[in-house]
Amino acid sequence: MPYAKNHKAKSKDLILDSAVDLFSRYGFDKVSIGQIMNAAELTHGAFYAHFKSKEALYRESFIKTLKGSRATRLVKGPLSVKHLTDLVTNYWNLGEMEKKSKPGLETILYNEIGNDNTNVKKLFEQSYHGLKKMIETRITALNKLKQLNYAPDGETIAEKSRAILASLVGAVVVAKSISDKDEQRKILEAAQKQILNMLGVKEREPATNLS
Repeated sequence: MPYAKNHKAKSKDLILDSAVDLFSRYGFDKVSIGQIMNAAELTHGAFYAHFKSKEALYRESFIKTLKGSRATRLVKGPLSVKHLTDLVTNYWNLGEMEKKSKPGLETILYNEIGNDNTNVKKLFEQSYHGLKKMIETRITALNKLKQLNYAPDGETIAEKSRAILASLVGAVVVAKSISDKDEQRKILEAAQKQILNMLGVKEREPATNLS
């Protein structure tokens, strides 16, 4: 029986969905083509009908992640300090992976730290700059609405954005290596407190939720 006209497109979507899930959980080096095809419930040999290489699949999975990224959606949300702190802490929540929520660009940052693959490093940098710009945009908007107690210039905003990303990536890397859920929560809450200090706003109740 001949395949339906949309069979190839459906097969590619299955492979991409599996790749997005596995790459976001384990990173490029720890995921094999065989694992992706098994998750997609397709034969290993079918892979090359859709992708030239694992790197090519990774790039397409990155683009798919970018289009569905929480960063893309959340940046359009309400302008408030609380929203910013929720955004930069909640969507780094380790519980998100357990809930199988759509991964964001942040997963690329903490999964691919130190990866020497040229293609992966380019996407890592793209992810970093995208998140940094998102945070800069939020801080600038909050400043214009006079929700911050100071008036930062462009370089100060950029510096704070770098520090926020560094704090978040470091916190998630450490927390992912610890099995104790309570300690994970405390690590992420500590990172959020540091972010609030960087922003120069009054400390709030942690927005983290690992349940």
